[in-house]
Amino acid sequence: MIKNAHYNIKKMKRRDFVLKSSIITTSMVTPFALNACTTNYSIKKNIFGIQLYSLRDEMTKNPKGTLEKLASYGYKYIEGYEGKFGLFWGMTNIEFKKYLDDLGMKMISSHCGNTDNLESFQEKSAQAGEIGMEYLICPSLGGGKKEIDAFKRHASRFNKCGQIAKNNGIKFAYHNHAYSFTKKDGIYLQDVLMENTDKNLVDFEMDIYWVVVAGEDPIEWFNKHPERFKYCHVKDYLSLSENKFESCTLGKGSIDFPSILAHGKTKGLSRHIIEQEAYRDTSQFESAKDNFNYMQSLKV
Repeated sequence: MIKNAHYNIKKMKRRDFVLKSSIITTSMVTPFALNACTTNYSIKKNIFGIQLYSLRDEMTKNPKGTLEKLASYGYKYIEGYEGKFGLFWGMTNIEFKKYLDDLGMKMISSHCGNTDNLESFQEKSAQAGEIGMEYLICPSLGGGKKEIDAFKRHASRFNKCGQIAKNNGIKFAYHNHAYSFTKKDGIYLQDVLMENTDKNLVDFEMDIYWVVVAGEDPIEWFNKHPERFKYCHVKDYLSLSENKFESCTLGKGSIDFPSILAHGKTKGLSRHIIEQEAYRDTSQFESAKDNFNYMQSLKV
């Protein structure tokens, strides 16, 4: 949930290759057909939701009205984020749950800030557990050092967060951006996190868009770390020019979600969270509705 960064030409070419070649790679490792209209694995209502950051402007103006609209589109599940109104948009956790209950919706997870403050994380975990949420998720590692030792320290902190979450009946996960798929001394920083965290305490939410931005193949990462990526962000990639790109309404970009999501399911992926950060010739509401319809129509 940060602005797109520009990468060098070599990385851009690698990413373009991934977008084109992941279809070929998938055909080698999974029996699913590749066309969204002909594949046999269907998205079900109970495995996808929307990240509220996709409607951040509308949520800031009118959180209750925005949630009502999402419910009217058919959304049953949401993933929150922590902004100036907190995790529960100025309400208590119980009040927020009651409001969602009345709409026939549930917040299954939320990104939360300041996970290095374990006392604060304990309080948030208790609140999340009290209303039956599944996950609290670290959304990024911000502007800190992108070095192996630093990521080992992050992994140690994640284990502590995971234990706190478990004690409160929920789970903890980390959501990636492109930078964790860079290498230091020949080692992926993402691997540092995954290999130094307890699989019983820490899960991962793969942001497929950012994996692609980094020039990596999501399918290869599902294969590399099976059963670790439990959630994913379904966010499409639109190339604007050789050096510029942004997220877009699902189906209007170039990511092969039918193949990627189908393969992810065989490796432990259980929830799909729609996210969109940029909007061209459409509103946040229109995109949310179109994205819902795209997910409903997918034959993955």
